[in-house]
Amino acid sequence: MIGIADYGMGNLFSVSKALERLGVPYFISDDREQLLEADGLILPGVGAFKDAMDLLESTHLKTTILDFAQAGKPLLGICLGMQLLFEKSEENGVTPGLGLLPGEVIRIPKRDDEGNEYKVPHMGWNQLAFQKESDLLEGLTEGYVYFVHSYYVKGSDDVLTATSGYAGVIIPAVVGKGNVYGMQFHPEKSGELGMQLLENFTKRVKESEVVS
Repeated sequence: MIGIADYGMGNLFSVSKALERLGVPYFISDDREQLLEADGLILPGVGAFKDAMDLLESTHLKTTILDFAQAGKPLLGICLGMQLLFEKSEENGVTPGLGLLPGEVIRIPKRDDEGNEYKVPHMGWNQLAFQKESDLLEGLTEGYVYFVHSYYVKGSDDVLTATSGYAGVIIPAVVGKGNVYGMQFHPEKSGELGMQLLENFTKRVKESEVVS
């Protein structure tokens, strides 16, 4: 069973509908004990980093997520949820994150080194470039996924699984270390490739159930 953490800033409907299409059992909750009993956990997110961390603190879900990851069970952050997995963000002042992965969240530049201008937020379909093997990429080929974000993660080379490019910078698109995974784009809105990525995460959850 997969738990979806509800802290008030997640795209709960689209993520839950995607799991339904995959035939994967899930529940949505803000209850610590219930979430810790899940076999896998999804941390969605839409909005500002600081607001999200404030809500995680006030609802005590920050410690719940950290304890879940410490238990070795698969954790997936989506969009803002992925950014929250990292050490800090510069959005609206420096705010510490969950610190589960190395790196910091910074704003996408409006111009590249050659002076070309880009729209921020970055919104639309961009191609993934696979960087290393991962459970999430098993059996997949590179394709396009759907992004909506104004910030990206920098300094995360050790955890890069797949990247994209925008405004002259490398955008970490899929990250992972141990049992902690993240996707900067919205897999539930990214067509067949996005659904395959989510399905691979659910397979990882099932494998962890067998091991435990």
